[in-house]
Amino acid sequence: MRRVAVLDDYQGVALQMADWSVLASDCRVEVFRDHLSDLTALAERLREFEIVTCMRERTPFRRDLLARLPHLRLLVTTGMRNAAIDLEAARDFGVLVCGTASGPESPPAELTWGLILALVRHIPREDAATRAGHWGTTVGMSLGNRVLGVLGLGRLGAAVAKVGGAFGMSVIAWSQNLTAEKAAQCGARLVTKDELFSRSDIVSVHVQLSERTRGLVGARELGLMKRTAYLVNTARGPIVDEAALVKALETRAIAGAGLDVFDEEPLPADHPFTRLDSTLLMPHAGYVTEEQYRVRYRDTVEDVAAYLKGAPLRILNPK
Repeated sequence: MRRVAVLDDYQGVALQMADWSVLASDCRVEVFRDHLSDLTALAERLREFEIVTCMRERTPFRRDLLARLPHLRLLVTTGMRNAAIDLEAARDFGVLVCGTASGPESPPAELTWGLILALVRHIPREDAATRAGHWGTTVGMSLGNRVLGVLGLGRLGAAVAKVGGAFGMSVIAWSQNLTAEKAAQCGARLVTKDELFSRSDIVSVHVQLSERTRGLVGARELGLMKRTAYLVNTARGPIVDEAALVKALETRAIAGAGLDVFDEEPLPADHPFTRLDSTLLMPHAGYVTEEQYRVRYRDTVEDVAAYLKGAPLRILNPK
C-alpha cells in the first residue's frame, strides 16, 4: 500500500476540492487537519509515507526533517515556489519536489482591502458592540484624499494601488528596484522609503520575503509613521519586525495593524497581537478561496498520479 499524506488541511476540504479517486487503487490517502510544529512529532507522523502533499509554506521541510523520512520519494507543494522547502536537501535525499499552478491572482489583494476597510471603519468592533446592544461607539476614517503607501509594487501591490486610486486616495510607492515609470504605470508616485512611511495614512506591504527584505519594516520605519496611520501586511510575517510592531501598537505610536501573516504560523494563542485591541488578525488566508483551492488540489492530484505512472512532473528548481 502506497501512503499519501495531505498536510495542514485546516478547513477539512482537501478531499472535496479534487478527485482523489483517480489515484491508483493501491494508494491510501490520509488527511491531517492539525499542524505539528515539533520536529520529532512531525517526523514520526510522516516516517512511513512515500508521498507527502503540503500547502505552500504551512509546514517547513528542512534538512533535519527530510533526513528523518527514509521512505519519502515525492513532496508536492501548492504553487511553484516554496521558501519553506530545502530543495538542495531534498535532492540529496532523493526526494522529488513538485508544484502546482495557482488560481486567480486577486484574492490576496482583495483581502488587503478587506483589512483596510475593517480597520479604518472599525467593522469588527462595531459588529461586536451592536450585538451587545451598544449603538455607535467609534468614529471612522474616510479614505478619500488620504495617502496610501504601497511597499512593493509588483503584481499584488499594483492591484492594491489601483483600488486605492478608485477610492480617491493619493498613492505613493517604494521598493528597492522600483522606477518612477513603473510606479506611474500603476497610478502611483515613486517616493523615498522614509517619505512613504512618514506621509502614508495606510502602509500596505507587498514585497517578497528575502534576505534583503527580512526586517525591512522595523522600529525606525514604524517610528516615522503618523499616530493615526495603519499598517497592513498580507505578504510575509518576517518582513515586519514583530517586536517593534508590538511596541508601536502598545504605545499607540500607530493607530492599528491588519495582519494576515506572522513569524510563527499558526499564531500562538498567547501572542501579544491577540491581546491588543488595535490589531485585526487573519490566519494567512489571503489565498484561501474556493477557486484557489480547486486549482491547487487538482494539480496536486495530477502530480501524484503522474509520479505513480512515471510521467513527467512539475519539478521545482532552486533559483
